[in-house]
Amino acid sequence: MAENLRIGIPSKGRLSEISTELLADAGLSFRRQERSLFARVRDMPIDVTFLRTDDIPVLCAEGAIDLGITGSDLVNESGAVVTTRLKLGVGKCRLALCVPDDSGVKRPADLDGKRVATSFPHITTGFLASHKATPHIVNLSGSVEVMIALGVADAIVDLVETGSTLAANRLHVLAELGSYETVLVQNPATPHGHIADRVARRLEGVVIARAWSLLEYNIPEAKLAEAEQITPGFSSPTINRLEQAGWFAVRAMVKRGEVIDIMERLEQLGAAAILETAISNCRL
Repeated sequence: MAENLRIGIPSKGRLSEISTELLADAGLSFRRQERSLFARVRDMPIDVTFLRTDDIPVLCAEGAIDLGITGSDLVNESGAVVTTRLKLGVGKCRLALCVPDDSGVKRPADLDGKRVATSFPHITTGFLASHKATPHIVNLSGSVEVMIALGVADAIVDLVETGSTLAANRLHVLAELGSYETVLVQNPATPHGHIADRVARRLEGVVIARAWSLLEYNIPEAKLAEAEQITPGFSSPTINRLEQAGWFAVRAMVKRGEVIDIMERLEQLGAAAILETAISNCRL
């Protein structure tokens, strides 16, 4: 048994940066020496291991690491038996079946016997089988958008974010196979369950904090009830009476994506001194 808990994170790329930032915000600070495969977390019995992103689910299932940060699409594709501890709120994308704009393929069943290029052969095969189609899978590890233009495939299954790359290649989405995002996974048999729980809880605090802001404002007593309806908070707002008669100060957590709209509604209601404060971490 390894003395320390091991967390596997991607060794390079944007997901590596995201993982490092998440861990740092959760108080798990470390310094990676150039090209080193391991780093020690300060003040906790935890080692960080730098791995290929698509290897992380399998290595976690096999017990080489106790926790891993990777894409839920890779977890599903690998079939690895791991526990998803936490959705990390980043790297959201869709896995989509795409065909050329001028294609005669109008439904997934039309791909029976045709060529489909993808980096997700198992998910793709299972999806098309549910539509009674048995395609020839062209298994690729890199970008697949150009495979139709190269004459390699009649359709592709790939991750889609904005759809701009599809439009540039004159492709459109025929069907969606699922929605995915970056997740924290755990080996179900880890001997470091207590530390794993601490890590998951710390990361949860960061993920929740990033989704919310703290909004503060002053409101006349006559409008307080309406304001509470606009900002009910995570569980309830904090309300204090001001020295100025007939006025109250309100503090409430609001969804970060709704802050601007809520501030406008409060202003129209008669609120003053409306302030937004970012939340870096929390425990709720």
